[in-house]
Amino acid sequence: MVAKTQDSVSLDNLSKRASVYIDPDCDLYLELQYLQSSKLTKCTCFDIQLLTSKGKRPSLKSFQDVQGLIQQGKKRETKIVLRENSWSTNSPIRSQLWPALCAQHHVGKTMLDGFYWDMVNQVFGTTELPDKPIMLPPFVDSTHCLPYHLTRKGRAVADRVVSVLGYACPDITYSPTLYPITSILLHFMSEEECYHCMASLVAPKEKVFITQTKLLYEVTWKTVMQVAKKHAKSSVNYLSSLCNGKKPESIFMDWCWWILGGLPFPHLVRVMDCFFHEGIKVFYRVSLAILILFHKHATASNSELDADTIKNDIDNALPKFCKNIPVSPTKLLRTAFSIRALSSTYISRVFLKTEMLLKSKSLLSGTKQLVRSRSSDNLPTSQSQINVQMMSHTLTIRELFTLWSWLPVRITMYQPVLLYTTEEHGCSLTTFYVRVEQHEPTLLMIKTCNNEVFGAYCSSRWYERNLKDDRGQRQAYFGTGETFLFSLYPERAKYPWVGIEGDTGLGHASELFMAADSKMITIGGGEGQAIWMDENIRFGKTDRCQTFNNPPLCASGDFEIRVLEVYGFVGA
Repeated sequence: MVAKTQDSVSLDNLSKRASVYIDPDCDLYLELQYLQSSKLTKCTCFDIQLLTSKGKRPSLKSFQDVQGLIQQGKKRETKIVLRENSWSTNSPIRSQLWPALCAQHHVGKTMLDGFYWDMVNQVFGTTELPDKPIMLPPFVDSTHCLPYHLTRKGRAVADRVVSVLGYACPDITYSPTLYPITSILLHFMSEEECYHCMASLVAPKEKVFITQTKLLYEVTWKTVMQVAKKHAKSSVNYLSSLCNGKKPESIFMDWCWWILGGLPFPHLVRVMDCFFHEGIKVFYRVSLAILILFHKHATASNSELDADTIKNDIDNALPKFCKNIPVSPTKLLRTAFSIRALSSTYISRVFLKTEMLLKSKSLLSGTKQLVRSRSSDNLPTSQSQINVQMMSHTLTIRELFTLWSWLPVRITMYQPVLLYTTEEHGCSLTTFYVRVEQHEPTLLMIKTCNNEVFGAYCSSRWYERNLKDDRGQRQAYFGTGETFLFSLYPERAKYPWVGIEGDTGLGHASELFMAADSKMITIGGGEGQAIWMDENIRFGKTDRCQTFNNPPLCASGDFEIRVLEVYGFVGA
């Protein structure tokens, strides 16, 4: 392990008192590994060389092996390597591996060298560590500021990283796991690298690593409880039978602290190897593995854990078990990843359903306990949100809520339904019209091959392309001033009709809302088209137009369509 914290102790300077063979799967081996790896502790009195017999020495992948898989975008192969390679706790690989894993999830512009120190200067006025304790952001839970044997200086560094992160990310309102994960990272990298890793972990929208609101923190433990009832059923039933009439919810509320606060450091480090690649679903699996192993150990004939002992301290039974977990890190991960039929899709479905139920309850009760939870009087039902999330390749729940706030109020009374998607219905304007043309209004969503997401709220039926005017001629443009454009990624913006505020003086050019025929679809006109798509729904272009006075909705102007989705509103 290569720790770059200034107050660390070099392993090279430790006196070598003994060379013995110790079985890599035994607890003593793990503890000695940990003592060696804890370079920020005062434990410098010995260095036992941890040897393995020739027959047992595993062939571990190098950082270059893993880096090659990451660079080729082979996420599944990377996942397998991380799960199966039991690098020792003091292996130097993590000083390169963890930053590379975290960097995969970075969103936005790459931070330049020195960016972090500029932020430190901005927040504290100096890059020198202060003598007095740093006041931590309000989202930190002081009862869970786990230092993992960092020295006093190491803890001050962790405080500073978390404080700068809070300054840079004001939307974080409650995140008790953020500090412990920062402390773990500092064992293997410099302060600046640690900040870059944490900034990458809090940024992703599609994959959760660190919950950042009270709502999502509650959602996670309720998700674990629901998943455990199905995939660790006997373990949950066993615990429930020992609760003395007490609801088992209180046990699951601390689920993440079984891992972050309970597991020995060698076990935790191996869990984090997988976590930094796969996200919070690794914690879900490991928590289920802990439940399964706890039940197995507690009911074994030779177990020191009897039912009465567990009953008398039921709230601390699992954390205590984790501190002395009777299996190696390898066995723990194998148990976690061998739980059958536990798919990411299923976990996401439970998570979303739980989130929607909690949000709807908070709205109905009028409570304001969930800090900064965005809401509106008329939200899609929980089931509608789940349906959209499960089917959509463009919309996250947060983006759905953003769109909802832009819709005409009367439309928010109805529920969204996916009418057409290229993922399921193919890329054809003919199919598009068959499935969409009789619906009014519609939401048209485009995701490009560059991952830009934008679209339009179309106020009129697409069937109106066939209607004729008084002269018997098809009208080129149709629609009303309720039509608007929007962008969701990389920027969020709404572009309403320019005439919404009154007379624009642009005449006909300001009322070119929608146009379509057998060869193309157009939204917006006048000196350019806001959105244009070809008949194969493959290529398109976007320009500024007079109808909406919008900028081009993607950087290049021309785009290739990855997914097109069209939503209608039931009952509208």
